[in-house]
Amino acid sequence: MTKLFSLIEKLEKEKSLSLEEYQYLIENANEEAAAVLAEKADKTRRAIYGNTVFIRGLIEVSNFCKNDCLYCGIRRSNKKCERYRLTKDEILECCDEGYSLGFRTFVLQGGEDAFFSDDRLCDIVKSIKQNHPDCAVTLSLGERSEESYRKLRLAGADRYLLRHETADEAHYAKLHPEEMRFENRMNCLKNLRKLGFQTGCGFMVGSPFQTTQMIAKDLKFIEEFKPDMCGIGPFVPHRETPFADKKGGSAELTCYLLSVIRLIHPPVLLPATTALGTIDGNGREKGILAGANVVMPNLSPSSVRKKYELYNNKLSDGDESAQSKENLSKRIKKIGYEIVTARGDVYNG
Repeated sequence: MTKLFSLIEKLEKEKSLSLEEYQYLIENANEEAAAVLAEKADKTRRAIYGNTVFIRGLIEVSNFCKNDCLYCGIRRSNKKCERYRLTKDEILECCDEGYSLGFRTFVLQGGEDAFFSDDRLCDIVKSIKQNHPDCAVTLSLGERSEESYRKLRLAGADRYLLRHETADEAHYAKLHPEEMRFENRMNCLKNLRKLGFQTGCGFMVGSPFQTTQMIAKDLKFIEEFKPDMCGIGPFVPHRETPFADKKGGSAELTCYLLSVIRLIHPPVLLPATTALGTIDGNGREKGILAGANVVMPNLSPSSVRKKYELYNNKLSDGDESAQSKENLSKRIKKIGYEIVTARGDVYNG
């Protein structure tokens, strides 16, 4: 036990552990260690961001996807998925509504859908920035070429979130079809950083075939890459995928790792994800108490929210919806934090 707590002290002080030490930290996780980590993560986060929680308006632009990732409900092989894509006008209407509700960052997320060419996307991004110049635009649209990313950056996109999913190449191959390459995913992240995006990575907690050694690699990657944003959430299976019968990840380990990531890279923008809220009714609050400082309510048109089902029972209504911002504010306030109307850029000192 002494070793575990000395490692937590070391992590807080040095922001770095060896792979073996990260693995020990994960394998010996317990309630007492989680409480100590959460307290240190909270203190670290408050020193930079105070008690503020940033909100992002999530707009799920399309559930068409060319990829066939084995864990994902919108994979191309899922014939039961009811496909849709939003028009430019629909996306702009979502932003207008979001702006009136107090959102100052819009996150355009979708499958890898060829319909959203560089020209179309650049036009949409430029229009959002023209209509709402005080807002940030975050994109989460998968792997694209360096040239594509460059065009989107020049069009005004501020941030790009691309989960690395796993920092272990052999594990990556077990989660993705043959045509998808670990090396390409990592190159995309490097290109995004090089082009000046606030860049986000992330991984699933408890994904099939994941070991504690693999999670340790994820933590080491985050330590070295120092992302501006990091989205982690529990793996939740989807009934129409090859992983339908696999066991899901836990809220406890997810929150434990949120605290660890906050200590590794104190300025990181760390969401309490929808997946965490899906498997635990108080998941969002638990994530914030563990060190998260971002929430992303759903701004998509209500008619399509249920169709963007990445995993079983994905939340999209109730306090998960952007229209319930006041309820969400009350819930966050109850645990001692405050939702703010701001772009919520990463702190750069």
